[in-house]
Amino acid sequence: MARRIRVSGRLAVLAAAAVAVAGLTSAGFGGAAQAAPTAPELTITLVRHAESEGNASGLIDTKTPGPDLTELGRTQAQQNAILLAGNRYDGVFASRMVRTQQTARPLAQKLFRPVVVEPGFHEILAGDYEGQPEATAQMNYFQAPTQWMRGNLDARIPGAEDGHEFKKRFNDSLAAVVRTGVQNPVIFSHGGTIMTWSIMTATNAAEYAGKLAAGEHLRNVGRVVLKGNPTTGWRIVEWVAKPALPELPAGPDCGLGSVGTGSLAAC
Repeated sequence: MARRIRVSGRLAVLAAAAVAVAGLTSAGFGGAAQAAPTAPELTITLVRHAESEGNASGLIDTKTPGPDLTELGRTQAQQNAILLAGNRYDGVFASRMVRTQQTARPLAQKLFRPVVVEPGFHEILAGDYEGQPEATAQMNYFQAPTQWMRGNLDARIPGAEDGHEFKKRFNDSLAAVVRTGVQNPVIFSHGGTIMTWSIMTATNAAEYAGKLAAGEHLRNVGRVVLKGNPTTGWRIVEWVAKPALPELPAGPDCGLGSVGTGSLAAC
C-alpha cells in the first residue's frame, strides 16, 4: 500500500538547530551520569504521535486537547501497533493531547493495557507563536529550544515556558511513570518534546545531535529508546526517525473510538 509522508515543518527546523549542538561533547549536556547506585536499569520508548490535523494544516498547534489524527494518522497508529506489539511493554502512557492518546490506543488494546495520561509529556508550548506557520518556527518558536539543547535553560518562548520548566514537567511525569514500577514503558509524546528532551538529557547526546544535524528528525510514529533511570541518567540506544511500517492485514476496521479493553489482534 503506497503511503504518503508529510514532514512537520517545526520538526525539520530542529535539524538546523542541531548543527550548533552536534559539535559539543557529551560533557556539555545536563544529563551526565552520577556515581552508580543500586537502582535498576529501565528501558523507555518515546514515540511521536501519528499524523494529526495540526500537522496537515501546516500551522503550529500546541493547545490542549489539540487536533485529532487524520485518516492517514489513524492508519499509522494501527501500523505502529503491529510494529511494536512484540516489545513486551509493561505500561502505555500518553500526553494530555488527544493525538498522542489516539496513537497509543491501538497498541494499548493489543497489550490489554489502559492508556495512562501523564500531563508533563505534552508538546513544547508555542506561546505567542501559536497558530503561526510551521515554516517560520526556526525564526521564532524554536529559538528557545535551540538554546535549551545548547545548555541555556533560561531561554524562554515568549508567552510560554523556559527550559527549566520544560525539563521539570517532563521529568516529573517520567518520575511518576517510574513510580508505577514499570521496567519497559512506552510513552507517546511529540516530536519536538522527544527530541529536545533527549538531547538535553542523554549522556550520549552529542552523537544524536549529529543525527539531527544530518536531518534525522522524528517523522510521525518515529521513536527514541533510552536506557537508564532517573538516578544514574539516561543514554539513547535507538533513534528511529522514519520507521518502516507494516501493511495492515485485511479484516475488521481497527477504529480509534473510545478506549476499550477489547483485542485488536487482527490489526
